[in-house]
Amino acid sequence: MLPGGSPPGQDRWTATPHGIVVLDGATARAPEVPPAERYVDTLLDALTTRLAGRDELPEVIAEAIADAKSTLGITPGVGPSSTVALLRWTETTIEVAALGDNTIVLGLTSGGEVRLRDDRLSTVDPAARRTYHERLRHGHGYDDGHRDLLTTIQRSEVQARNTQDGYWIAEADPDAGHHAETMHLPHESVSWAVIATDGAQRVIDHLGLPWADVATSDDDELQALLDRLHRWETENDPNGQALPRAKPHDDKTLVVWQPNRA
Repeated sequence: MLPGGSPPGQDRWTATPHGIVVLDGATARAPEVPPAERYVDTLLDALTTRLAGRDELPEVIAEAIADAKSTLGITPGVGPSSTVALLRWTETTIEVAALGDNTIVLGLTSGGEVRLRDDRLSTVDPAARRTYHERLRHGHGYDDGHRDLLTTIQRSEVQARNTQDGYWIAEADPDAGHHAETMHLPHESVSWAVIATDGAQRVIDHLGLPWADVATSDDDELQALLDRLHRWETENDPNGQALPRAKPHDDKTLVVWQPNRA
């Protein structure tokens, strides 16, 4: 995990005996609500506890959101929020779930990969998104015009949050969990998994780095890769021309898993 700015950042992850949780938090605009860092810490604890049970993953997310809402006293529509990516395994099944734009890549024993990602957030205010991408590609950089466009998009996102015609995200509406994207695969069909927050995934895909190589990395190699991605942004694309993005650096998290078939 590598913060985009001052530590600790708003990404979180943990591993349990039978699962992995990865979060990417976002701060609410209202100053009176808890910061995203507190929200993701609370949600992470709730998900870790709930993941140990037998509920389906969407229900795990829904119950964890309810727990966080109760603990923090937050209200739908004005609270901090977070993406959620879950991986859980049994002797027979691999289950994954995504709420928000984390990416889960699964390597198949038969060859190839499958990917689970919830892209619904990217459909909010597409005109403003296209405009800010085009401005960055034309070299305007992270100027006042860019910040104004981001403010417009963020306002649209608040209106569309956790609605049928918008997108679903962990915040203060437990029903959002029931709208998570899910996938189930036989345990023996999966050779590895990588879970990435969008700050890491977008740069990896842009640079064409093989996910299978990421999956074989140890902790030190993963940290070196995150440093490399951050350095590429700084040295090769400081103004977002090659890879348009909301800010020069986002938090970056990579978690890898391989089944123990010994």
